[in-house]
Amino acid sequence: MNENKRSINFYILFLFYLLFQILPLPIDLIKFFSPEKYNYLITLNSEFNFTSISLAPTNSFFQLLNFCSLLIVVFILKMIFYRDEHKNRFYLFLSFIGFISAFIGTSLYLSGNTDLLNFKNYNSGGVSTGFFISRTVFSIFLLFCLVSSLEYLKNSKNYEKNLITRVYVRLFIVFIAIGLITTFSRIGNFLLLNTMLFYFINEIFFKKTNKKFSNIILIIILFDLLVLGVYFGSTRIINRFLFLENEFSEILNTDVNLSRFQIIKFAFNQTYDYLFFGYGPGSFEILFQLKFPNLSNSYANHAHSDLFEFIGEFGIVGLVFFLLAIASSFSKSINYNLINFLLLFYLFIILIFDFSLHIPLIQFLFVCFFILNQKFIKLTYDGSL
Repeated sequence: MNENKRSINFYILFLFYLLFQILPLPIDLIKFFSPEKYNYLITLNSEFNFTSISLAPTNSFFQLLNFCSLLIVVFILKMIFYRDEHKNRFYLFLSFIGFISAFIGTSLYLSGNTDLLNFKNYNSGGVSTGFFISRTVFSIFLLFCLVSSLEYLKNSKNYEKNLITRVYVRLFIVFIAIGLITTFSRIGNFLLLNTMLFYFINEIFFKKTNKKFSNIILIIILFDLLVLGVYFGSTRIINRFLFLENEFSEILNTDVNLSRFQIIKFAFNQTYDYLFFGYGPGSFEILFQLKFPNLSNSYANHAHSDLFEFIGEFGIVGLVFFLLAIASSFSKSINYNLINFLLLFYLFIILIFDFSLHIPLIQFLFVCFFILNQKFIKLTYDGSL
């Protein structure tokens, strides 16, 4: 734990900063820390003598609890995962969960997304989302499950002992790939294709595992591009990778609904009004409604760019603490490693083009993969494994 002391200290400062955002402050201090919110209060003739920096203190409080839980997850992972087989069990568990989720999601998709028991399905029938609301979040979740499956196959050294399990994991991979593809999430499918290519390149040029593993990577790529391409149609199977195709051509429609690009632009513009101390995590929906009070039933609870939303929520001060905590952690495992590379690649794409990093489950998976990978890299170099 000592090697991550600096990173943990920065993260604790970040947590205290989130607490500061929700504490009631005298109105005169709000004028300094959040001039834009102060102007709103003056416009509304508010009689409050104390208020918080956050526009939605309740939401920010639950976000604070969520970020605290991530720190607890870090401590737990470092304590209970200390052998390679423990990590493989986690990969196997996530592979199985991914299989169940993909099976249910694909079944609902093929049945037209009908209701299942007491679970109400609100999807249009054209994509697979399982029990998730967002197809992109579902695809990112399945992507981590797919990586878990591949890592399990790659890391299982005792092939005789794990033979039956490895057969099941190969079956899980097929269902997970189908579930991910049928989300037709452009970001999810773009990341899927690149993940397979990265694994394939890694097997050829960097770290060869065995021919069977390389063949699995090739089979997934061919299964994706050829078999499903024929079933769903070549046009749709290609368009699902072009996640920026329509973003810059969308305009405000007659129903005054905002396009994704315009929501991103709105989030970017708001960073100037809340530049230093932010408007509080979980407050984007309130901010959106303040700026667009006449949208009737239309609203946005997240910007379609986690980067600009995080900047707006935390402000420069909070973002600096957060980035220093992440940078300090990555600096401990700066050597080449496929999982590190994949996490950075996922982080870059999702931060800029989606809002999945605001979902606690996705945050949990990022933390688990990073901490386990970092810990076992160190154990490997120390000769502990």
